[in-house]
Amino acid sequence: MSALAALAKRWSLDDRQAEQIGAVLTVLDRDEHAPSAVRGEAALDIHAADSLSALALDSVRSAHAIADIGSGAGFPGVVLAIALPSASVALIESASRKCEFLERLIKAAGVENARVVNARVEELGDGLDGQDVVTARAVAPLAVLCEYAAPLLRLDGRLVAWKGELAADEEAAASRAAQLLGLRGEEAVRSAPYAGSVAHRLYVFRKVAPTPPRFPRRAGMARKRPLGDAS
Repeated sequence: MSALAALAKRWSLDDRQAEQIGAVLTVLDRDEHAPSAVRGEAALDIHAADSLSALALDSVRSAHAIADIGSGAGFPGVVLAIALPSASVALIESASRKCEFLERLIKAAGVENARVVNARVEELGDGLDGQDVVTARAVAPLAVLCEYAAPLLRLDGRLVAWKGELAADEEAAASRAAQLLGLRGEEAVRSAPYAGSVAHRLYVFRKVAPTPPRFPRRAGMARKRPLGDAS
């Protein structure tokens, strides 16, 4: 059994879905403008398997509306769109060249339930609120992600952030920011997406109250002055 077939079996994906993931990896390998240095066989583990690890969460498996912040090379958003064909997945990316790549990627893989949104997440209008899940992988510190995600989530929706093991100060900052945004942290889920993976965790925040209308702040402020900064 090939590594791709084994991965598909692990997450109960059918042959068509496995073929689509294979097509994603082929484009990533061959497109000279692909925004990732990880290509070839390594991409199956580091990108595809890591993206699929979110299927361990009930909130992700049952989601009908997903927004992926900073989609970049398509992970986790495109892979989750393949795994969850009944979900509508918005691939939010501010860089135009990356958006052009994402358009080529979803076309080549035949991913009809994903769409590319070329915008900064802080500048999105009301069209992307009410999301069941917001995902983010290798985008920003956790407190910043909370500010990006909270306005997009419906009540009881989840932010799912891919991270390594966090330092105590980043976790504490995220907790403080979450309280201001109507979010509550849940227990981080330790994941082992592929053999030899280390320090992989999914940090989950549930929206428990409406986010104050002043959030998100204008573009750039979440990074410049993080909400949870102890200073």
